[in-house]
Amino acid sequence: MKSEQRVDKTLDATGLLCPEPVFRARRCLADMEAGQILEIRADDPLAEIDLAVFCERTGHAMLARDHADGCWTFLLCKAGV
Repeated sequence: MKSEQRVDKTLDATGLLCPEPVFRARRCLADMEAGQILEIRADDPLAEIDLAVFCERTGHAMLARDHADGCWTFLLCKAGV
């Protein structure tokens, strides 16, 4: 993923299956400040759908998503700004 966006924290959720990537993302975001960026890497085929729904329901913004070599990379911005 080519992005000029700063990343404040990275979560490696590769090898984890639904719903674990979302649970771990929720925990990471809870420890972050509003407006900070979380990068998530996941290889679960459902991660794209699960994280999109998670963002929609919680108000966090999905800034980017990319799929390459069987792995998804997401950039989420914590809500509350």
